[in-house]
Amino acid sequence: MKIKFNKFFPVFLGLQMIWLAACTGDFEEINTNTNSPETIPSSLLLPTVMRTTANQVAGQAWGIGNVVMQYTAKIQFTNEDRYNWGPFGDPYESFYNAQRDISNIIKISEPQGQLNYVGIAKVIRAFQYAFMTDAYGELPYSEAINAKEGINYPVFDSQEAIYTGILNDLKEANELLGSSSESVSGDILFNGNIQNWRKLANSLRIRALMRISLRKDPGAELEEMLANPEKYPIFTGNEDHAVLQHLPDVPNQHNLYTARSGSFDEYRLSQNLEFTLKELNDPRLFAYAQPTNASGAGVIGSLNDYLGVPNGLSDEEALQFSPSGDPSKGGSNYISRVGFLWSCAACTPLANPVGYQSILMSYSELQFLLAEAREKGFISIGTAETYYLNGIHASFDYYASRYNAINLPQIAARLKVDDGYFGQDKVAYTGSKADKLYKIGNQKWIALYFSGLENWFDWRRTAIPAIKPGPAAFESMVPRRFMYPSTVQALNEENYRAAISRQGDDRITTRVWWDMPK
Repeated sequence: MKIKFNKFFPVFLGLQMIWLAACTGDFEEINTNTNSPETIPSSLLLPTVMRTTANQVAGQAWGIGNVVMQYTAKIQFTNEDRYNWGPFGDPYESFYNAQRDISNIIKISEPQGQLNYVGIAKVIRAFQYAFMTDAYGELPYSEAINAKEGINYPVFDSQEAIYTGILNDLKEANELLGSSSESVSGDILFNGNIQNWRKLANSLRIRALMRISLRKDPGAELEEMLANPEKYPIFTGNEDHAVLQHLPDVPNQHNLYTARSGSFDEYRLSQNLEFTLKELNDPRLFAYAQPTNASGAGVIGSLNDYLGVPNGLSDEEALQFSPSGDPSKGGSNYISRVGFLWSCAACTPLANPVGYQSILMSYSELQFLLAEAREKGFISIGTAETYYLNGIHASFDYYASRYNAINLPQIAARLKVDDGYFGQDKVAYTGSKADKLYKIGNQKWIALYFSGLENWFDWRRTAIPAIKPGPAAFESMVPRRFMYPSTVQALNEENYRAAISRQGDDRITTRVWWDMPK
């Protein structure tokens, strides 16, 4: 077949070539979309990484942390409560996605001398890696987030090496924060308060040092920090601690507020927490749980109106459980829901979207860490009893303030602690060293309600309090870690297998490096 060209075609082609030649000089400028910039400022990346961090803390607290540490128990779909755990996609996938944005914040801000942004990014990076390695064990760290440099299959670093990196990040963050003069926008955690970020960096560093204290003596570093509060500021009260305030509207609503009531109601007060708080006559029971429907008590009742369910029951046993042993008084109406601070909108008219705060680290936790460090002789500054009492007071004060914030003063009014509480044998800071360490750990466990997975991480190191698998559990011991996500096994198999050959089988009963020896 012959193709015939119009006689004007050569002229048209020539004009087109001239036009193209004239345009190539500013080709990149013409093809730049001003509505889609190639470089995003750090202020736009910060809210997302903070929100991702807080959402994982909140979600893991609800789904796993509260259950495995027996603050709550499930009455339906009880697999989590029975340790029937498969590979966990999160926090691994969410946090590694966020790590790219964190890395970009550093790459964008460092050349511009915006060291406050760099310092904040290092704090968040350290927090996320600590959360992940405490959950899984060995992780890609030194080669992670380097796909643009051609590293598509990063090696897994030892947990010891990861903790070295975490501690370095936190130390460097403290030095960077405040060393430049730029104001920080997009900070939904501390609203640009750089001193609060320094306090968080150093408080997290104390947490990290105590986490690995079974493997490395943290004394010298802890003593250096506490001896120089101007150089190493830490939380000094509830007004400092790291809690993300949720708001009524998306994207800052807390995870549970829009949950279906049926999903929310699967989680109820654990009998372990119920018995502990009642034994201590501890009014935090009124904050952590609601009276049973059957009690008819409404917003607040007597201690007997709060009833829990044992952990680790089968689905049928859990749904029909009767706290009194009377089969006619069994089922969900006789078991307490979690407290009003966390209620979903469809669960009760008393639900309030601003009540719940995602707790990244509390002042109360810090005080219990210092009490333990002082009792064990890691530090010589302060007294263990003072730190211990500060931790208890801070926990009570925090929950009283939250219930006042959602207009439930009748609960807030009950959250007062007096000499009678501290005078109890099981609370008073008396006894042997082992007795005192147990009291610190037990009060810390109570205070760490709804604090992500921190309660579980800490328990694996201290074994305080006693947590026993339920009767229908799939494992004979409380889980020690998460299994790696299936995607890691499939896409980075060689390095995954190298990691488990060092660490141990990819099972939930395998202990990580810093964990308490068997």
